[in-house]
Amino acid sequence: MAESEPIDVLLYGLGAIGSFYAFILSRADRVRLTVVARSNYDAVVKDGIKITSANHGEHSFRPDRVIRTPSEATGTKFAYIVCAHKAVDPAGSITPLDPVISDETTIVVLQNGVGNEDPFRERWPGVTVISGVVWVGASQPTPGVIVHNTSEMTELGIYPNPSLSPSLEQSRLEGFTTLLSSGGTHHRVHSDIQPRRWEKVVWNVAWNAITALTDQDVGSWLHSSPEAIPYSKRLMNEVIAVAGAVGVQLEEGLADTLIERAMGLGNIRTSMQTDRECGRLMEIEVILGVPVRKGREMGVDTPLLEGLYVLLLAINKNLGERK
Repeated sequence: MAESEPIDVLLYGLGAIGSFYAFILSRADRVRLTVVARSNYDAVVKDGIKITSANHGEHSFRPDRVIRTPSEATGTKFAYIVCAHKAVDPAGSITPLDPVISDETTIVVLQNGVGNEDPFRERWPGVTVISGVVWVGASQPTPGVIVHNTSEMTELGIYPNPSLSPSLEQSRLEGFTTLLSSGGTHHRVHSDIQPRRWEKVVWNVAWNAITALTDQDVGSWLHSSPEAIPYSKRLMNEVIAVAGAVGVQLEEGLADTLIERAMGLGNIRTSMQTDRECGRLMEIEVILGVPVRKGREMGVDTPLLEGLYVLLLAINKNLGERK
């Protein structure tokens, strides 16, 4: 690609987190940004995206193109497709991307959960997949209006493709991190991203699942009874044991570290809690289902995790039937 040519980027999923990355990419050098919007499509087409950020101030911006489905961008050769949509249906939700994927495309997966990369690899075995762990606090109180707090870190690594050269994949990773740098956000690159993904799942299994079930923010839950912190620690340690069984070693004392971090952050409301309140399906499979199944495969006992998983499946079923 010539130095002056635009870099075509498609952002798939324009929720709060997707909109934050749309903001970052809209400021990156040479990026020509297309976004796929659903529920907020009309608002974004009319008024663009407005973001109020504790780190970046207040901004209004318009992506270069706003579309409802990827098929509207057929014929555009995207260098990067950034997937920030919720992984409620990990395999089914990516099928609309078929018209815009080629072997020259790099897919960037910015989602909660573990095992997220597998549906992309199975559907498009020739592409580079960059796996990302997002520590960004953002909400969308009204369509197209984003509120971002001080939490802002993106952790990235290659999900290795044995059919591609490591040097090619590394160059594609470096190309994407250059966009994040020029857009003005923090990132870290890891040679193995899986420990970071599993650490985030340990965090999400506890706080997302519990807040969705109890309708309490994290701080209120942790102070709700003398049993709350010991329960949270046992739950986290179940997931840590599953990670170890599949070859992902997490740091000693991680559960204590994450509980201490949560205590310091105060009254956190989680995305799963918000999804339930708004009647939206929750990301249960990639956060709880995969660890449950991996635990069963590896003979790791996870009674607390399995209990939460079964209860949340029942809630999700009701949410789905109301749609």
